[in-house]
Amino acid sequence: MPEGVYTLFQSGVNDAAAVCSAPPGVPVHWGVYFSVAAADQSAARIEPCGGKLIAGPFDAHDAGRMAVAQDPQGAVFSLWQAKRHIGATHGGPLGQVVWPELATTDPAGAAGFYSRLFGWKTRPETGVAEAAYTEWQNGGVSIGGLLPMQGDHWQGVPPHWMIYITVADCDERAATAHRLGAEICVPPKDIPNVGRFSVIADPEGAAFSIIQMTTVHPPAAA
Repeated sequence: MPEGVYTLFQSGVNDAAAVCSAPPGVPVHWGVYFSVAAADQSAARIEPCGGKLIAGPFDAHDAGRMAVAQDPQGAVFSLWQAKRHIGATHGGPLGQVVWPELATTDPAGAAGFYSRLFGWKTRPETGVAEAAYTEWQNGGVSIGGLLPMQGDHWQGVPPHWMIYITVADCDERAATAHRLGAEICVPPKDIPNVGRFSVIADPEGAAFSIIQMTTVHPPAAA
């Protein structure tokens, strides 16, 4: 790429994620992309829905067309209109992203924004009965989570999208990450009826979560 090297991560034969150089002034982070039918049309709705268009829409060579945006609370995400490349699959076997989770200071405001932009629903319905954790639903299927940022432990942390990557053994993978120079932000912890998870910051500071699933259900807390 003219901007630098772009590398795909694969888990088995499946594309799982990618890595590239961060633009000047942009902190190291994991980005989340949501697929849309038409990047230009979806991008045009971002600001009327209350968000901010940061970049694009623009072509990512012949792979697809994308835009980078920010929701009203400040969490950054991207739109992806596939052309040659659909992108990474959601869920599936070990070593892949299984669940994107929005941590936000205003769950009701975030629910309104993403519902207007993508047509998502929430379960339980945010704004009617506030819950400690809410699931995003698309076409009746749970596709991610919505976590209220409540408590002193969130001090200094901006609203953000977190990714969960499936592993066979959460404790073993967290220990391996620590040996490789990562920081264990949240040690392995059980989520009742779901699995065991840990939050990790890689040696450059990019945070992500790993989860050892014990059921077919998604994470219910973080």
